[in-house]
Amino acid sequence: MPGPCTHQHRAGDGEPLVLVHGLGSSWRAFKPILGELERRHDVLALSMPGYGDSPPLAEEPTVSALAGAVEAEMDAAGFESAHLVGNSLGGWVVAELARRGRARSMVGLSPAGLATARERAFVRRSLKSTRALAQGLAPHADRLMRFPALRAATFAQVATRGWKIEPDEAAYALRTLAGSPSFSHTLPWMTGEGRTAEGLTELRTPTLIGWGTRDLLLPVRQASRWTALIPGAQLRELRGLGHLPMVDDPDLVARTILDFTARASASS
Repeated sequence: MPGPCTHQHRAGDGEPLVLVHGLGSSWRAFKPILGELERRHDVLALSMPGYGDSPPLAEEPTVSALAGAVEAEMDAAGFESAHLVGNSLGGWVVAELARRGRARSMVGLSPAGLATARERAFVRRSLKSTRALAQGLAPHADRLMRFPALRAATFAQVATRGWKIEPDEAAYALRTLAGSPSFSHTLPWMTGEGRTAEGLTELRTPTLIGWGTRDLLLPVRQASRWTALIPGAQLRELRGLGHLPMVDDPDLVARTILDFTARASASS
């Protein structure tokens, strides 16, 4: 019986590595760095329930529920533990998986989960507007995303170099955001009062927090909150990059991840 994250990409050799995307996205957000990661790891990149082409959960798609779905896929893949990489909402999800003891190491790329009330309100307004824009553009996405300037403008909220996104990937990303059945449930949950990543001070997982210095959605000032709470966590500021750093500079982000997983493996 298929698991809750049925649309996946898995390839490569070496130690297991799991990639978890952000709100309204899919596994394909990591395509720019997959090739490099697969040289060293057995990579599982999946679309969480209600995102990409994966069907939604029957229950409310909270971080805990989404983490449970990813955990089920790790079980199905035979991954008792893995190096975990999460972007935005995915960063919050992998922190929850680390809390459950499923992480060999953890890399959070602009992870959500430690915003202030004002920052959560901004994210809620901003992403609602982005979703409305995507819904308007989605029927014409294949034609519009042929133009680099339009790609750059459309993805300016999350990427400083949005023009680099392949046209078919940009069109797919727009349709994914526009059509996600989980988006409208997860967004108000994750930006609700008191919503925060839990158990961070108890983690003993080797952790790297990477944050684009030009992240317009979750500002880089949030990075120090993560490193202050997770014992031994390291911070890598990604100069000039946005909320989706793997889009802006795939080589740098892949190298950052691989250097960290290699160090984590060597010290275990």
